[in-house]
Amino acid sequence: MKTLTLSAVALLATASPVFAQDYDVLIRGGTVYDGSGAPGRSADVAIQGDRIVAVGAIPATATAKTLVDARGKIVAPGFIDPHSHAAPNIQTPELAPALPMLHQGITTLFANPDGGGPADLAPQIRDLRTNTPGVNVALMIGHNAVRAAVMGNVDRLATPEEQARMEGLVTAAMKLGAFGLSDGPFYIPAKYSNTAEIVGLAKAASAFPHAFYESHIRDEGNYDIGVVAAVEEVITVSREAKIPGVVTHIKVLGPQVWGKSAEVIAHIDKARAAGVQVWADQYPYTASGSSLMASLVPGWAQEGGADALAKRLEDPAMRAKIRAEMVPNLARRAGPHAIQIRAYKADPSLDGKRLDEVGAILKLDPLDAAIEMLKKGGAPTVSFNMSDKDVEAFMQQSWTMTSTDGGLPPFGKTAEHPRAYGAFPRKLRNYVLDKPVIGMAQAIHAATGLPAQVFDVVDRGALRKGAFADVIVFDPKTVRDTATYEKPHAYAQGMDYVFVNGRAALANGKPVAERFGRVLLRTP
Repeated sequence: MKTLTLSAVALLATASPVFAQDYDVLIRGGTVYDGSGAPGRSADVAIQGDRIVAVGAIPATATAKTLVDARGKIVAPGFIDPHSHAAPNIQTPELAPALPMLHQGITTLFANPDGGGPADLAPQIRDLRTNTPGVNVALMIGHNAVRAAVMGNVDRLATPEEQARMEGLVTAAMKLGAFGLSDGPFYIPAKYSNTAEIVGLAKAASAFPHAFYESHIRDEGNYDIGVVAAVEEVITVSREAKIPGVVTHIKVLGPQVWGKSAEVIAHIDKARAAGVQVWADQYPYTASGSSLMASLVPGWAQEGGADALAKRLEDPAMRAKIRAEMVPNLARRAGPHAIQIRAYKADPSLDGKRLDEVGAILKLDPLDAAIEMLKKGGAPTVSFNMSDKDVEAFMQQSWTMTSTDGGLPPFGKTAEHPRAYGAFPRKLRNYVLDKPVIGMAQAIHAATGLPAQVFDVVDRGALRKGAFADVIVFDPKTVRDTATYEKPHAYAQGMDYVFVNGRAALANGKPVAERFGRVLLRTP
């Protein structure tokens, strides 16, 4: 019986090519970029269930439930966004479809960046599973979140007992499936930490396989320690905790430090040559996003958060002291016209206005206008403070990934940064197709295979047999961002098909009603 079975298998294997193969999805005739950085090649892609089952020349006799004619189009792995502010909105039924992401070709995102998110990931995981996101969502555990949970927003170093409790929260999150530790020492309360505290938390994360450390560095300009020293802090944490380190949304911010990209690149290259795993991600814009408080207010005055700051500003002597220190910070942000208000709850009519315009409306000096806004809770901002040359220099590095740093806003509400809708297509259009700063193969690798490697996203970020079928088909003639700073709520164009786990979430450029994303949890 055993011999007969083996013979039968051999016979079937020999005869099988004469039968027509039937697939769930067959993408024919596109230029395939597999995510590895290899050049594009003409190939077909077949999907069965949630996996890619073939890449190459598939016989003309093959059939499929969904047939996509990709002639003249580019076929690539779905984009992976290593820095997304989609949470907590993506946890709600209304915004779970994640349409701004799908229209960019994003099929996987990492939530809780900049040290943010909850200190306990269990409720977040439950919400995501309950509402089924439109894209895959991976989670990080945030330094700011665990510090606030243990210490509040206090301006002091942690005690040994507090350090142990914070490390315990990181350990618990990693056990729940967090991929790594995110940090934001530019923001309170992590601003009040020292490097030793961060190393301790990173060591707690590094006890788990394939963990990483991602940081919105302590200073992206020349606020205090300076951008080069802040990048060195990430390198120190990475080296001492023996964990890959990521300088997230890498930039040199403010006219005073334009051109320092060369020095930052040299420091990262030196560390990498010495065996330290250091990477970066970047959004392709010359404007950043932050808040009035984080951008303008000295760190000591932020202690306790927005309410405590508002009380300090009511005291004339304290207000004068804070204002004096805000003057150079405004210059670091390139002046009042370079700051745009995104969402001012106390007076939404000011949304989208520049700070100098707000001053004119309120009949106040722009800095005093900012102080009046801070007394009423402040506002998130967009600030125009980077140079194209620095953006391009960072983009050209082999260790730089693509990210959005974008939120998931209700469509049409608030003056959102356009990166939420357009970062990935903007990079393709502006920096690959129209002005070739980098090639298409590198751009796709930076958005797919590279983040999958750095964050160990198993079987994603690649077009190969056996990988999960997160696949995009886009038209190089039409792909582009349409969101602007003045009108940020506009979906990107050019994505014809976006498959998430083998299902078409975007078909013929239009979203479908169902959602096919999954919560991705780190596995040992």
